[in-house]
Amino acid sequence: MKVKLYDTTLRDGAQREGISFSVEDKVKIARKLDAIGIDYIEGGYGGANPKDMEFFARMKASPLPRAEIVAFGNTRRAGVAVEEDATLRALLATEVPVVTLVAKASLPQVVRVLRTTPEENLAMIADSIHFLKAKGRRVIFDAEHFFDGYIADSEYALQALEVAEEAGAEVICLCDTNGGTLPSRLVEIIRRVKEAIDTPLGIHAHDDMGVAVANTLAAVKEGLTHVQGTINGYGERCGNADLCAIIPNLKLKMGIDCVSDAQLAQLTELSRYVSELANLSPDPFAPYVGQSAFVHKGGLHADAMAKWEDSYQHIQPELVGNYQRILVSELSGRSNILAKAKELGFELASRAPEVTGILDTVKELEAQGFQFEGAEGSFELLIRRAQSGYRPPFQLLDFLVLVEKRTGREILAEATIKVQVGDQVMHTAAEGNGPVNALDAALRKALSSFYPVLDSVRLTDYKVRILDETAGTEARTRVLIETSDGHNTWSTVGSSTNIIEASWLALADSLEYALIKNGY
Repeated sequence: MKVKLYDTTLRDGAQREGISFSVEDKVKIARKLDAIGIDYIEGGYGGANPKDMEFFARMKASPLPRAEIVAFGNTRRAGVAVEEDATLRALLATEVPVVTLVAKASLPQVVRVLRTTPEENLAMIADSIHFLKAKGRRVIFDAEHFFDGYIADSEYALQALEVAEEAGAEVICLCDTNGGTLPSRLVEIIRRVKEAIDTPLGIHAHDDMGVAVANTLAAVKEGLTHVQGTINGYGERCGNADLCAIIPNLKLKMGIDCVSDAQLAQLTELSRYVSELANLSPDPFAPYVGQSAFVHKGGLHADAMAKWEDSYQHIQPELVGNYQRILVSELSGRSNILAKAKELGFELASRAPEVTGILDTVKELEAQGFQFEGAEGSFELLIRRAQSGYRPPFQLLDFLVLVEKRTGREILAEATIKVQVGDQVMHTAAEGNGPVNALDAALRKALSSFYPVLDSVRLTDYKVRILDETAGTEARTRVLIETSDGHNTWSTVGSSTNIIEASWLALADSLEYALIKNGY
């Protein structure tokens, strides 16, 4: 069975609240979609805005190696001749060979939204497809509100499909536009449609009930061969069917080779690439492509995974370009410590006393508000500090932080710090635009003559979380710091009832980790 993949991220996906793709974004995404094996890429509306028209022009000037660019638009307006309809003329102006026409397949929608007659709506469908076909365009027909329309008046909904078929639509796509159809009901309706329609059928599902992917897979199981969706499920309201879940399910679970193995292995990268251009954080819990999709935290899980990788995974993560991670937390057992240590390059004996010591330390620190799931730099330092003979590159002796606000002057933060490097004690002070910045500046000032490599190390993110909000200003605080040397990035954590101490612990770990990685 051959299934064609149709991506509408650049049109339907862009209708998600908060998304606005530039023309350059759309071109980049289209090329990524082509590389992963998408058959049709819906680029936007014909004539709706200059940005979409510029996209179509750029794709014509530099065609994709494989995928077909599709323009989307409505049928002619009620009472307007096809030759005079602005939307149809704009669709022709895109100069793409494939056009998707959307039209109402629901009698209540025709009467209450279009406010035209049932007969005129059918004529609009037939006239528009005939017109575009006569101009050499291939037409995909999106039957909008089809499933709701079928439930309201099955005869009219089927009549809309029959008119599109007679007019020469290449594919008839059944749309669950409001996302309100259960899979069982959807299957019943599809079986009835297949008795009446010979044209290849497609599915376009929305996720308002959380079943868009399930509906899509159910439709394919019923023989539909045209699948529409978006990357990461972006779209109106609750979104569209997520191609990042649909594609691996089709290939790995249903045995349908819609993409090659090599293309499937690019899926996680594609998901994160699109979310980056959409300026949205990737969903860490997304199936297949989420950062947490193959994470194992519980001690029993980690122990089982060490013995058999399929014990708590339904596929190998590498198949979709993802990877397995073992987390370390208060829920950890020895297996978590061993697996995480191995991941970081440490071979620890199963019954080594340092393993027990590390595990006890993790549980004790997490009880104090530390969390090592997102702070692998601090966890690696725990492992190193548990090794006999480890000597840290510096030791904190004292610090003092002053914050001063006087009338007519900006607030001033100053940190004084005393650290020991080998046999030498450095005592320095520095100002900053806040207490943590002042601490950072003072520490670097003290260490720079010993470790010039720190000049290339920069803090790239600083997060503060209050752990027990009901305690008010007495609450325990967790600080997570992300640091980069321009090549690698790592995270470290600190926790305390004093936000300055929590920041210091995370800050000191970040610089100690940088020095260790540079051989000091």
